[in-house]
Amino acid sequence: MTYMANATNATNMTHATQAKHVQRMTRAVPAARAGAVGGLLGGGQAAGELGLGRAEFARAVQLGIVRPGPPGPGGSARFTRTELDRVRSAGGFPRALLERVETVAGAEAAAAALGVGPSRFTRLARCGHIAPVGYRINRYRAVVWLYLASELRDFAAREPGMLRGSAPPADRELTEAGTDLRPRRWRERHVGLLLGRTADPWERAAVLASVLPEEEVREAVPDPAERIVLAALAPPPPYGHPQVPAAAAVASRLLCAEPPEETGRYRTSLDFALTGARGQSKSTGERGPT
Repeated sequence: MTYMANATNATNMTHATQAKHVQRMTRAVPAARAGAVGGLLGGGQAAGELGLGRAEFARAVQLGIVRPGPPGPGGSARFTRTELDRVRSAGGFPRALLERVETVAGAEAAAAALGVGPSRFTRLARCGHIAPVGYRINRYRAVVWLYLASELRDFAAREPGMLRGSAPPADRELTEAGTDLRPRRWRERHVGLLLGRTADPWERAAVLASVLPEEEVREAVPDPAERIVLAALAPPPPYGHPQVPAAAAVASRLLCAEPPEETGRYRTSLDFALTGARGQSKSTGERGPT
Protein backbone atom coordinates (compact mmCIF):
# COMPACT_ATOMS: atom_id res chain seq x y z
CA MET A 1 0.00 0.00 0.00
CA THR A 2 2.86 2.33 0.86
CA TYR A 3 4.48 1.65 -2.51
CA MET A 4 1.28 2.47 -4.39
CA ALA A 5 0.98 5.72 -2.44
CA ASN A 6 4.57 6.54 -3.36
CA ALA A 7 3.81 5.86 -7.01
CA THR A 8 0.75 8.15 -6.86
CA ASN A 9 2.77 10.90 -5.21
CA ALA A 10 5.48 10.52 -7.84
CA THR A 11 2.88 10.85 -10.61
CA ASN A 12 1.42 13.98 -9.02
CA MET A 13 4.89 15.48 -8.71
CA THR A 14 5.54 14.67 -12.36
CA HIS A 15 2.40 16.49 -13.48
CA ALA A 16 3.31 19.51 -11.37
CA THR A 17 6.81 19.55 -12.83
CA GLN A 18 5.45 19.32 -16.35
CA ALA A 19 3.12 22.26 -15.70
CA LYS A 20 6.08 24.36 -14.61
CA HIS A 21 7.94 23.35 -17.78
CA VAL A 22 5.00 24.45 -19.93
CA GLN A 23 4.98 27.86 -18.23
CA ARG A 24 8.74 28.17 -18.69
CA MET A 25 8.45 27.24 -22.35
CA THR A 26 5.85 29.97 -22.96
CA ARG A 27 8.21 32.55 -21.52
CA ALA A 28 11.35 31.17 -23.19
CA VAL A 29 10.24 30.91 -26.83
CA PRO A 30 10.37 34.65 -27.67
CA ALA A 31 13.84 34.96 -26.11
CA ALA A 32 15.14 31.92 -27.96
CA ARG A 33 13.83 33.17 -31.28
CA ALA A 34 15.53 36.50 -30.69
CA GLY A 35 18.83 34.69 -30.03
CA ALA A 36 18.87 32.67 -33.25
CA VAL A 37 21.74 33.49 -35.62
CA GLY A 38 21.57 32.61 -39.28
CA GLY A 39 18.64 30.24 -38.67
CA LEU A 40 20.75 28.03 -36.38
CA LEU A 41 20.51 27.89 -32.60
CA GLY A 42 22.98 26.66 -30.02
CA GLY A 43 21.99 23.97 -27.54
CA GLY A 44 20.97 26.39 -24.79
CA GLN A 45 18.80 28.45 -27.12
CA ALA A 46 17.26 25.34 -28.68
CA ALA A 47 16.44 23.98 -25.22
CA GLY A 48 14.68 27.22 -24.36
CA GLU A 49 12.74 27.08 -27.62
CA LEU A 50 11.37 23.69 -26.62
CA GLY A 51 10.86 24.55 -22.96
CA LEU A 52 13.43 22.03 -21.78
CA GLY A 53 16.23 22.26 -19.25
CA ARG A 54 19.74 21.52 -20.46
CA ALA A 55 19.72 17.97 -19.12
CA GLU A 56 16.30 17.29 -20.65
CA PHE A 57 17.40 18.71 -23.98
CA ALA A 58 20.57 16.63 -23.93
CA ARG A 59 18.41 13.56 -23.33
CA ALA A 60 16.18 14.51 -26.28
CA VAL A 61 19.25 14.77 -28.53
CA GLN A 62 20.67 11.52 -27.15
CA LEU A 63 17.43 9.68 -27.90
CA GLY A 64 17.19 11.10 -31.42
CA ILE A 65 14.05 13.09 -30.64
CA VAL A 66 15.84 16.31 -31.62
CA ARG A 67 18.33 16.00 -34.48
CA PRO A 68 21.36 18.30 -34.63
CA GLY A 69 21.98 20.38 -37.72
CA PRO A 70 25.30 21.44 -39.24
CA PRO A 71 27.89 21.88 -36.47
CA GLY A 72 29.12 25.31 -35.51
CA PRO A 73 32.71 26.52 -35.05
CA GLY A 74 34.77 23.99 -33.14
CA GLY A 75 32.18 21.29 -33.78
CA SER A 76 29.61 22.64 -31.33
CA ALA A 77 26.08 21.39 -31.91
CA ARG A 78 23.63 23.66 -33.73
CA PHE A 79 19.96 23.12 -34.41
CA THR A 80 17.89 24.34 -37.33
CA ARG A 81 14.65 26.25 -37.02
CA THR A 82 13.01 23.61 -39.21
CA GLU A 83 13.99 20.83 -36.80
CA LEU A 84 12.71 22.69 -33.75
CA ASP A 85 9.45 23.52 -35.52
CA ARG A 86 9.10 19.82 -36.39
CA VAL A 87 9.45 18.84 -32.74
CA ARG A 88 7.04 21.57 -31.64
CA SER A 89 4.43 20.44 -34.18
CA ALA A 90 4.32 16.87 -32.85
CA GLY A 91 1.09 15.80 -31.21
CA GLY A 92 0.77 16.53 -27.52
CA PHE A 93 3.61 19.05 -27.42
CA PRO A 94 4.98 20.06 -24.97
CA ARG A 95 3.68 17.54 -22.42
CA ALA A 96 4.36 14.51 -24.63
CA LEU A 97 7.94 15.66 -25.19
CA LEU A 98 8.49 16.14 -21.47
CA GLU A 99 7.17 12.66 -20.77
CA ARG A 100 9.55 11.14 -23.32
CA VAL A 101 12.67 12.70 -21.77
CA GLU A 102 11.70 12.52 -18.09
CA THR A 103 14.15 10.48 -16.02
CA VAL A 104 14.27 9.22 -12.45
CA ALA A 105 17.55 8.76 -10.60
CA GLY A 106 18.41 5.82 -8.42
CA ALA A 107 16.65 2.71 -7.21
CA GLU A 108 14.35 4.38 -4.68
CA ALA A 109 12.84 6.84 -7.16
CA ALA A 110 12.55 4.18 -9.87
CA ALA A 111 10.95 1.73 -7.43
CA ALA A 112 8.42 4.36 -6.40
CA ALA A 113 7.54 4.93 -10.07
CA LEU A 114 6.89 1.19 -10.46
CA GLY A 115 5.12 0.81 -7.13
CA VAL A 116 7.59 -1.79 -5.82
CA GLY A 117 10.27 -1.87 -3.16
CA PRO A 118 13.84 -0.68 -3.89
CA SER A 119 15.29 -4.17 -3.42
CA ARG A 120 12.96 -5.66 -6.03
CA PHE A 121 13.70 -2.88 -8.46
CA THR A 122 17.44 -3.30 -7.94
CA ARG A 123 17.13 -6.99 -8.72
CA LEU A 124 15.12 -6.28 -11.88
CA ALA A 125 17.70 -3.76 -13.06
CA ARG A 126 20.75 -5.85 -12.14
CA CYS A 127 19.26 -8.83 -13.99
CA GLY A 128 18.85 -6.76 -17.15
CA HIS A 129 15.08 -6.36 -17.32
CA ILE A 130 15.29 -2.56 -17.25
CA ALA A 131 18.07 -0.66 -19.04
CA PRO A 132 19.46 2.60 -17.69
CA VAL A 133 19.46 5.58 -20.02
CA GLY A 134 22.27 7.44 -18.27
CA TYR A 135 24.27 7.82 -15.10
CA ARG A 136 25.83 10.29 -12.72
CA ILE A 137 28.49 9.85 -10.06
CA ASN A 138 27.54 11.04 -6.58
CA ARG A 139 29.84 12.60 -3.99
CA TYR A 140 30.67 9.16 -2.64
CA ARG A 141 31.93 8.14 -6.12
CA ALA A 142 29.05 5.71 -6.51
CA VAL A 143 27.18 5.27 -9.78
CA VAL A 144 23.60 6.54 -9.72
CA TRP A 145 21.72 5.09 -12.68
CA LEU A 146 19.08 7.11 -14.53
CA TYR A 147 15.96 5.53 -16.01
CA LEU A 148 13.37 6.83 -18.43
CA ALA A 149 10.09 7.27 -16.58
CA SER A 150 8.17 6.30 -19.72
CA GLU A 151 10.02 2.97 -19.92
CA LEU A 152 9.27 2.24 -16.28
CA ARG A 153 5.57 2.82 -16.93
CA ASP A 154 5.72 0.60 -20.02
CA PHE A 155 7.48 -2.16 -18.08
CA ALA A 156 4.87 -2.07 -15.32
CA ALA A 157 2.08 -2.40 -17.90
CA ARG A 158 3.88 -5.09 -19.91
CA GLU A 159 5.25 -7.23 -17.07
CA PRO A 160 2.92 -6.99 -14.08
CA GLY A 161 3.97 -10.45 -12.94
CA MET A 162 7.55 -9.26 -12.48
CA LEU A 163 6.38 -6.72 -9.89
CA ARG A 164 5.19 -9.30 -7.40
CA GLY A 165 5.91 -12.86 -6.36
CA SER A 166 9.19 -14.73 -6.35
CA ALA A 167 12.09 -14.11 -8.69
CA PRO A 168 12.28 -16.46 -11.69
CA PRO A 169 15.05 -19.11 -11.65
CA ALA A 170 17.22 -17.21 -14.14
CA ASP A 171 17.16 -14.12 -11.94
CA ARG A 172 18.02 -16.15 -8.87
CA GLU A 173 21.04 -17.61 -10.64
CA LEU A 174 22.24 -14.17 -11.71
CA THR A 175 21.71 -12.77 -8.22
CA GLU A 176 23.59 -15.65 -6.57
CA ALA A 177 26.48 -15.10 -8.99
CA GLY A 178 26.59 -11.39 -8.12
CA THR A 179 25.89 -10.40 -11.73
CA ASP A 180 25.10 -6.77 -12.51
CA LEU A 181 23.95 -6.20 -16.09
CA ARG A 182 23.24 -2.50 -15.69
CA PRO A 183 26.55 -1.27 -17.18
CA ARG A 184 26.26 -3.67 -20.10
CA ARG A 185 22.65 -2.76 -20.82
CA TRP A 186 23.54 0.93 -20.69
CA ARG A 187 26.41 0.41 -23.14
CA GLU A 188 24.12 -1.47 -25.52
CA ARG A 189 21.69 1.43 -25.52
CA HIS A 190 24.44 4.05 -25.79
CA VAL A 191 26.20 2.35 -28.69
CA GLY A 192 22.91 1.69 -30.48
CA LEU A 193 21.89 5.35 -30.25
CA LEU A 194 25.29 6.52 -31.52
CA LEU A 195 25.22 4.09 -34.44
CA GLY A 196 21.72 5.26 -35.31
CA ARG A 197 22.99 8.79 -35.89
CA THR A 198 25.37 8.03 -38.75
CA ALA A 199 25.70 5.87 -41.84
CA ASP A 200 29.36 6.78 -42.35
CA PRO A 201 31.37 3.55 -42.03
CA TRP A 202 34.42 5.19 -40.40
CA GLU A 203 32.24 6.96 -37.85
CA ARG A 204 30.43 3.71 -37.09
CA ALA A 205 33.76 1.93 -36.66
CA ALA A 206 34.88 4.71 -34.30
CA VAL A 207 31.77 4.22 -32.14
CA LEU A 208 32.48 0.50 -31.81
CA ALA A 209 36.17 1.03 -31.14
CA SER A 210 35.37 3.54 -28.40
CA VAL A 211 33.88 0.85 -26.13
CA LEU A 212 36.67 -1.68 -26.59
CA PRO A 213 39.78 -1.97 -24.41
CA GLU A 214 42.87 -0.43 -25.98
CA GLU A 215 44.55 -3.78 -26.51
CA GLU A 216 41.51 -5.06 -28.42
CA VAL A 217 41.58 -2.01 -30.69
CA ARG A 218 45.28 -2.50 -31.39
CA GLU A 219 44.67 -6.10 -32.38
CA ALA A 220 41.68 -5.22 -34.56
CA VAL A 221 43.36 -2.16 -36.10
CA PRO A 222 47.10 -2.82 -36.47
CA ASP A 223 47.57 0.17 -38.80
CA PRO A 224 48.46 3.25 -36.66
CA ALA A 225 47.04 5.58 -39.33
CA GLU A 226 43.66 3.90 -39.06
CA ARG A 227 43.75 4.15 -35.27
CA ILE A 228 44.38 7.89 -35.59
CA VAL A 229 41.29 8.20 -37.78
CA LEU A 230 39.18 6.25 -35.30
CA ALA A 231 40.44 8.31 -32.37
CA ALA A 232 39.64 11.56 -34.21
CA LEU A 233 36.10 10.35 -34.93
CA ALA A 234 35.47 8.88 -31.47
CA PRO A 235 32.24 10.16 -29.88
CA PRO A 236 32.59 12.45 -26.87
CA PRO A 237 31.60 11.18 -23.41
CA PRO A 238 27.84 11.26 -22.86
CA TYR A 239 26.13 14.24 -21.26
CA GLY A 240 26.64 14.22 -17.51
CA HIS A 241 30.05 12.54 -17.67
CA PRO A 242 31.91 14.11 -14.72
CA GLN A 243 34.90 16.41 -15.09
CA VAL A 244 36.31 15.91 -11.60
CA PRO A 245 39.15 13.37 -12.03
CA ALA A 246 38.14 11.02 -9.21
CA ALA A 247 34.53 10.82 -10.42
CA ALA A 248 35.59 10.69 -14.08
CA ALA A 249 37.75 7.65 -13.32
CA VAL A 250 34.68 5.84 -11.98
CA ALA A 251 32.50 6.87 -14.91
CA SER A 252 35.12 6.02 -17.52
CA ARG A 253 34.95 2.37 -16.52
CA LEU A 254 31.31 2.37 -17.62
CA LEU A 255 32.34 3.33 -21.16
CA CYS A 256 34.40 0.20 -21.74
CA ALA A 257 33.10 -3.31 -22.44
CA GLU A 258 34.33 -5.80 -19.86
CA PRO A 259 32.92 -9.34 -20.01
CA PRO A 260 34.62 -11.47 -22.72
CA GLU A 261 31.29 -12.18 -24.40
CA GLU A 262 30.47 -8.48 -24.64
CA THR A 263 33.96 -7.57 -25.79
CA GLY A 264 33.88 -10.29 -28.42
CA ARG A 265 30.58 -9.04 -29.81
CA TYR A 266 31.85 -5.47 -30.20
CA ARG A 267 35.11 -6.77 -31.69
CA THR A 268 33.20 -8.73 -34.33
CA SER A 269 31.07 -5.67 -35.12
CA LEU A 270 34.19 -3.51 -35.39
CA ASP A 271 35.83 -5.94 -37.81
CA PHE A 272 32.72 -5.82 -39.99
CA ALA A 273 32.55 -2.02 -39.85
CA LEU A 274 36.22 -1.69 -40.74
CA THR A 275 35.75 -3.88 -43.80
CA GLY A 276 33.13 -1.45 -45.07
CA ALA A 277 35.18 1.62 -44.09
CA ARG A 278 38.30 0.37 -45.85
CA GLY A 279 36.26 -0.46 -48.91
CA GLN A 280 34.87 3.07 -48.96
CA SER A 281 38.32 4.59 -48.71
CA LYS A 282 39.61 2.51 -51.60
CA SER A 283 36.70 3.47 -53.82
CA THR A 284 36.35 7.16 -52.94
CA GLY A 285 39.32 8.22 -50.81
CA GLU A 286 36.92 10.43 -48.86
CA ARG A 287 37.90 9.32 -45.38
CA GLY A 288 40.51 7.18 -43.74
CA PRO A 289 43.72 5.53 -44.94
CA THR A 290 43.78 3.95 -48.36
